[in-house]
Amino acid sequence: MVEFTITGEALWTRMERAVEKVNQRLRNTVQILETAQIPYAVVGGHAVRAWVAQVDEAALRTTQDVDILIRPADLPALIDVMSAAGLQHRQSMGADMFVEHAESSARDAVHILLTGQSVKDGEPYPDVEPSTRTESFSTLPFETLIRMKLDAFRLKDQVHLQDMISLGMIDESWKSRLGEKLGDRLQKLLDTPEG
Repeated sequence: MVEFTITGEALWTRMERAVEKVNQRLRNTVQILETAQIPYAVVGGHAVRAWVAQVDEAALRTTQDVDILIRPADLPALIDVMSAAGLQHRQSMGADMFVEHAESSARDAVHILLTGQSVKDGEPYPDVEPSTRTESFSTLPFETLIRMKLDAFRLKDQVHLQDMISLGMIDESWKSRLGEKLGDRLQKLLDTPEG
């Protein structure tokens, strides 16, 4: 059973620091990629946050890690520049990631997804181009991100999609452009908007 042992100002500090650490990890990673001119796209929860922020700031969710999509040919260069910045390259179950310390967990990592590869029986990850450029970083076009989320369809992907449905960013009209598999998954979420 978990009990409160951290309370008061220490608890506030810990909660705020957790969010800020992830945001700073994203900023640092983007700066490294931009400086090295390695084509990339921010994906995962941070990409969802960037798109949701366009509609409703109050609907933003925090996310644990940083997900970056790159081309496989750029992985050696990425390892070089991230290592030069003091990050440690790690492989876990065939996935590449970067951590700040040897004892860091996968939750505290920059996760690398490679274009053209996929997880399990999913569709191959898209290329980093075309991309959508914010003032600060590159991400995927909205529809491409939605397709990735529907393809992965883990619980956190479903929650992200439900958030966007609730904001009117995705609706029934999307089914016709998604194909049967992804369209059926979208319909499942449309039929159960509260999860």
